[in-house]
Amino acid sequence: MDPSNDPTGDPVSPLEQALHAARALVLADLASREVVAADVVSMVETSVAERRWWVEQWPEGVEYVAGLVAQDVQDALLEAYGRWPLCPVCASGDPHALEVEPELGPDPHWVCHKAGVKVAAVGSLGSL
Repeated sequence: MDPSNDPTGDPVSPLEQALHAARALVLADLASREVVAADVVSMVETSVAERRWWVEQWPEGVEYVAGLVAQDVQDALLEAYGRWPLCPVCASGDPHALEVEPELGPDPHWVCHKAGVKVAAVGSLGSL
């Protein structure tokens, strides 16, 4: 079956494709760090719904959705649980979270600003 079609045979819009991809990437990172409780998945769904509206208002921003959803979930987790994802690069010092870069751009990555390195693409934390 063509992945660009939904089960009814109707084409899936580029917006919906981007939102589904963003959801999958962020869920993969959450699962790789064993942070997939129901309330956390709800945080992802809330972000996707809010970003759907955002991209409908600014269609040129569709390529930024994955990074924005990752940032939204990171912010929601900080409020509810604490820093996520913790940096796997720095072995000493206080634990700190990775940050998404670019803040508003395509090809988002998790970055450690303390060490000044790209750690992984959003969706690829499990490969570490």
